[in-house]
Amino acid sequence: MRDTRLAVLQAIRAQGQATVASLAQALGISPIAVRHHLTSLQAEGLLNVSLARQTVGRPKHVYSLTEAAERHFVPAQRTFAERLLDELKASLTPEQLAAIIDRMAENIAMRYGRLPLQGGFEERLKKLVDILGEEGFSAVIRRVESGALQAELSCPYVLVGQRYADSCRLERTVIRSVLGQAVQRTACVLDGDRLCVFSLAEH
Repeated sequence: MRDTRLAVLQAIRAQGQATVASLAQALGISPIAVRHHLTSLQAEGLLNVSLARQTVGRPKHVYSLTEAAERHFVPAQRTFAERLLDELKASLTPEQLAAIIDRMAENIAMRYGRLPLQGGFEERLKKLVDILGEEGFSAVIRRVESGALQAELSCPYVLVGQRYADSCRLERTVIRSVLGQAVQRTACVLDGDRLCVFSLAEH
């Protein structure tokens, strides 16, 4: 796959859903060039397209990745990981498997240097985004209309998660470990949502 077309897929994946305008801005290329690549990618079955109606003007085309497109981001080790998880599920109780995933997440947070709770909340949020980014998550912290904070993530484990829902514990435990507080998941890609979203209490 050519670099520009892969970059288009990467930009859509990072945004969850994207329009021609948002892709042109993210990639620094013309809308005409974006449409050309989108047409090719859609013809190959790599994109879903839907119409988003607006209060003013014509509806916009919104693009998202198909499962076939997600395979471009899955490393070759996926088969080994799935086989290993198959063996673990066969040998362990659900509680034991969940405990292993929680320990993995704790070790991820500790490897990057967990911040002490006396660290400023903004500092911990920045650290959280950095850690998640290093682990393959595209993460953004937003303040919503209610004033609450939420973390929006595109998950690199979505294909594994379709078979092993417990893998979703990983990002939740990392967030909890870094921020030093409980978090609530309010949306999940595996439930058909555009992104995984976690509600964060500001301390």
